[in-house]
Amino acid sequence: MDYTKLKNRPSWPFETIGVAIAFSPRLESILCEARILSERFNANLVLMHIGDRTRNKEHKLSELLAKAGIKESAVRVIWSEGEPVQTLLHLCKLNIVDLLVMGAMKKENVLQYYLGTVARKISRKAKCSVLLLTEPNKEGSRFRKMVVNIAESPKTSHTLNTAIYFARHNKSREIVAASEMHQPGLAMTMAEDSTAGEASRIRKEIKEGAHSMVNELLEGCKEECNIEIVEKQITGKPGYAIRAFAAQKKADLLVINSPDVKYGIIDRIFTHGMEYILEDLPCNLLIVHSRVNPAE
Repeated sequence: MDYTKLKNRPSWPFETIGVAIAFSPRLESILCEARILSERFNANLVLMHIGDRTRNKEHKLSELLAKAGIKESAVRVIWSEGEPVQTLLHLCKLNIVDLLVMGAMKKENVLQYYLGTVARKISRKAKCSVLLLTEPNKEGSRFRKMVVNIAESPKTSHTLNTAIYFARHNKSREIVAASEMHQPGLAMTMAEDSTAGEASRIRKEIKEGAHSMVNELLEGCKEECNIEIVEKQITGKPGYAIRAFAAQKKADLLVINSPDVKYGIIDRIFTHGMEYILEDLPCNLLIVHSRVNPAE
């Protein structure tokens, strides 16, 4: 396998879509979603099951593929055994998967939060973009309204371009580019003895800075966009604020950057921004992983 093909590979277009196969009651719906997405993006489909391969499973999968309108000859099915997360990540790398589609529960219970589900662990470690579907639909999810988290990061330009690409192929109607302003950070910026006028000026400068950042990102977009993009500034803890905003807007899809670094138990105790979203998904979630060097 020539892994050099992965280096600096853009996060879009989606040429290969991977699907994590678990024989759950929602599998038929997930397969339907995958078929529809592959047609919209003109992408190849790779189905991956981590677990033992039995005749019963093979027969069940054949039945579900037929129901989902997927020809077995048109997809690649991979059966593999091993630790679920690491094996699935390896298969995605091996098959140069651009987008991994998985089903996910909207809210984790306490046990799941500390032990972690496969979907959540994949979301944190994947080196490709991940689409978590909270309510997979046999007719295909409608991504009419999208919220994109505009973070101050080199990754965000790739995330915004990917979101526009995703929106264009799914006939979305609106993209809300939302930037978060952390209130404690805003308060620390202003000295205790600041006058009301100075505080107002600082707030205005911060808002204008965020506005300029969004405009620069939009001007630098390489993806053609004929979809309405609305800019919005929200306040609150990173992750928590965007989650609440997406829920309030009744968004069909929330789009965020992949984590900048690997994080461990400390980040799980002192909640990392992404954890606020994963612990209580407001809607479908697209985590965009940029393989391109941020400096470029």
